[in-house]
Amino acid sequence: MNTLVYLLLAILGLVVFVAVLVVINFLQVYIRALVSKANVKFIELIGLSLRKVPVSLIVDSRITAVKSGLTVSIDQLSAHFQAGGNVEMVVQALIAAKKAQIHLEFDKACAIDLATKGTGKTVFEAVRTSVNPKVIDCPNPVSGRVTIDGVAKDGIVVKVKARVTVRTNLDRFVGGATEETIIARVGEGIVTTIGSSDSYKIVLEKPDRISKTVLDKALDSNTAFEILSIDIADVDVGDNIGAKLQSAQAEAKKLVAQAEAEMRRAAAVALEQEMIARTQEMRARVVEAESQVPLAIADAFRHGNLGVMDYVRYKNIQADTSMRDSIAGNTPPGASETKSS
Repeated sequence: MNTLVYLLLAILGLVVFVAVLVVINFLQVYIRALVSKANVKFIELIGLSLRKVPVSLIVDSRITAVKSGLTVSIDQLSAHFQAGGNVEMVVQALIAAKKAQIHLEFDKACAIDLATKGTGKTVFEAVRTSVNPKVIDCPNPVSGRVTIDGVAKDGIVVKVKARVTVRTNLDRFVGGATEETIIARVGEGIVTTIGSSDSYKIVLEKPDRISKTVLDKALDSNTAFEILSIDIADVDVGDNIGAKLQSAQAEAKKLVAQAEAEMRRAAAVALEQEMIARTQEMRARVVEAESQVPLAIADAFRHGNLGVMDYVRYKNIQADTSMRDSIAGNTPPGASETKSS
């Protein structure tokens, strides 16, 4: 019986000892929350410690939220911390949104905080940008481009630098397109507006026409921002692209014409060489035919079809023809005789 009593007393003492340790460990945090009217339970503090969640961080964040009129539970803050979120930043964003009379729920703030993790942006910055709009340079100087270039219908390049004033849209911040999309859309709108202008002078005279045209296209749809204004900071005139294109086209046409002329010349030279070859072929045939004449004369002598006087008259006619050709300058005297012999 005594052993059982001692055992119960030991267990009771152990329980009391553990309770004292818990009270000593969490007493300061508990009193701080109690004084701040952000009551927490000892069981919640023990649960935070068992889950390896910083007790002071969670309790202090809850105190800050309650003092600002926000209703946030210990479980909500600890769950966001375990998800990898920044509890203090979320509370600051909620307070800033409340002060600016912007409706922002705790779950939405946590989602924005997790979405911006590792991007260099924070949920507090998103809320601050929603209250105080920021200016985006278009194009972005980081990209290496200084101006957005467009070509008017008269072929003149117009260089434009714009500044876009945007405000964060918290409802579309998660899943919405980023600043790069805004810059790309604004640049496309500027190029389209310049390209639809009949002359570069119109763009220079009324640069606000670009802003009005681009704003009417609702470029901020499905983005995390709302475009408030598009201001043209600088407009300049560039090269005459139309003249350069016409010059290039003329040069190309000239090269094509030269190539076609060279083809015709080569064809003519080839035809000339072909005709020369044909002429030589015909001359060869003539020489071949002339070589048959002495044979025919000899055969005529053998068969008695040609007499001596006939042959003399033939030679006289041949000499007379040779003389006439010599006088006319066609062949040298005696050429026919040489061929005949």
